[in-house]
Amino acid sequence: MDAFEIADMMEDRARSGSPYHEFLRSPDLSLGLYHLAAGAEDPQQPHTEDEIYYVVQGKGIVSVDGEDRLVQAGSTIFVGTSVEHRFHSITEDLTLLVVFAPPRRSRAI
Repeated sequence: MDAFEIADMMEDRARSGSPYHEFLRSPDLSLGLYHLAAGAEDPQQPHTEDEIYYVVQGKGIVSVDGEDRLVQAGSTIFVGTSVEHRFHSITEDLTLLVVFAPPRRSRAI
């Protein structure tokens, strides 16, 4: 069994020095933690995989295909393959659990 604690994943991500830290990969999906500080710019480009974001903590706005929505702890966002998206107007540090299916080709966002 693979089981993870969010506090441990957050520490691992911080130690990695990268905003995105992949912690699980299988043939069908990959999981990672993505962190954006308040006021940060999200450099993402559309991905070649479907993805789901779950907001662990923080507050900001996500833009998906030109539509904006406030997100905060507990929000879940689906982004389809090749759809333009990014987080902006981040007022509280965002920590996001990210699921890619199939697995992300690159291990960075």
